[in-house]
Amino acid sequence: MHRFREVILVLLIPLLLVSFVLFVMPSERAPNDSVLSTNRKLLANYVLRADLSSNRYVVIFDAGSSGSRVHGFRFDQNLDLVYVGKEIQLFEQVWPGLSSYADNPKEAADSLVPLLEDAEEFVPKDMHQVTPVKVGATAGLRLLEGDASDRILQAVRDLLETSNFMTNDDWVTVLDGSQEGSYLWMAINYLLTNLGKDYSETVGVVDLGGGSVQMAYAISEADAANAPELPEGEDPYVKELSIKGTKYYLYVHSYLNYGLSAARAQILGVAKDVENPCILAGYNGVYTYGGIDYKVSAPSSGSSMDKCREQILIALKGSNPTCPYKNCTFGGVWNGGGGDGQENLYVGSYFYDRAGQVGFINESDRVAASRPIDFQVAAERACQTTLEDAKSIYPGVDAADLPYLCMDLVYEHTLLVDGFGLQPLKDITLVKQIEYQGYLVEAAWPLGSAIEAMSLDNGIKPVSSLGNRIEAVSQAAI
Repeated sequence: MHRFREVILVLLIPLLLVSFVLFVMPSERAPNDSVLSTNRKLLANYVLRADLSSNRYVVIFDAGSSGSRVHGFRFDQNLDLVYVGKEIQLFEQVWPGLSSYADNPKEAADSLVPLLEDAEEFVPKDMHQVTPVKVGATAGLRLLEGDASDRILQAVRDLLETSNFMTNDDWVTVLDGSQEGSYLWMAINYLLTNLGKDYSETVGVVDLGGGSVQMAYAISEADAANAPELPEGEDPYVKELSIKGTKYYLYVHSYLNYGLSAARAQILGVAKDVENPCILAGYNGVYTYGGIDYKVSAPSSGSSMDKCREQILIALKGSNPTCPYKNCTFGGVWNGGGGDGQENLYVGSYFYDRAGQVGFINESDRVAASRPIDFQVAAERACQTTLEDAKSIYPGVDAADLPYLCMDLVYEHTLLVDGFGLQPLKDITLVKQIEYQGYLVEAAWPLGSAIEAMSLDNGIKPVSSLGNRIEAVSQAAI
């Protein structure tokens, strides 16, 4: 027995696992006893099978307002990312976003087919059935009217059912803004290896998308206790997270309709269908957002940074110009109270993109030091430029965005300084990707969602002993 104990253990453990699964399965004589839902069965099965493998995969679809992206990750038992060949993640994207197919849900789902095929190639075939795939739609789908969003999401669910990946209906959803912000906070602090440390050693994040902008940072327990209560149905200002044995109180808020694309509509709507001082001289056209057309033309004198800023400040005040709390950002929103968790800010998406396009950071630097005043300086130059001259001065800016370059830069500066209350000379970090184990990883919310999918709270984190494995499956099966 002593001599062959290893062989016996290898044979015994699978038998015990099979016996346990048979034990929790419903019997023919008592069909209503211990009946597990389909989703719980899948989860329990995943825990058992994934725990037998040292590495596990997760696939996350980011269905944004401007385009759709697929992220694939491979984790080891310590939740560290693992290379797949020469890559440490899958990242591919297509345009336009799902919200562009509001009247054709099947066409919306079909737009994800190339990305799904990339994911199927990224994940080994023998791991497909134990690899969760999740779809998070952001501001673009939040803004659709009627049941358009629901019909698109159902079409996406139907598409995923044709694959061998592990999925369920709850994993295909429209993210609320606080989820998006908290996932991004998790992702960036994960890549910086801050998770598990005191909240004061983490960084805050600001993410400027097309439809919304999010801010998230960790605050003290005392500040969390003093957070204002919001009406029922609204996302709370503070989320509690337990990661790597550390509890965090995360201030997070999403400002719907204040992403870059949506903000243009807000600014143009201040004085609708008249000459706008934010538009580069020489442009006349129409801007469409949310199904509304705005006639766009520049004054004969051209764009003006100061006059543009006046309109942006009106747009930022919105329908709640007064602040009911001691400290606010804009639109009557509590600012979280500041503190150590906000001291170091990582600012991404359109902030990074415009900074690189106008040249005050090098686009080859995926992480770059900056300050809010840099956007002001860039805006002053852009607002003095005609549309024709801008074509040669800013070759990296898409032709459709060029007429709004003055507006975009003034908005970004005003949002940071007047909206979020940052000092113009405050050091911030513009981020696109972060180096992790010698590889650049996208600084985006899907990594945070993948970390959550692998967390113990979801019953998916690998466990080291047979007893713990059985307990994890039992909890998932209840």
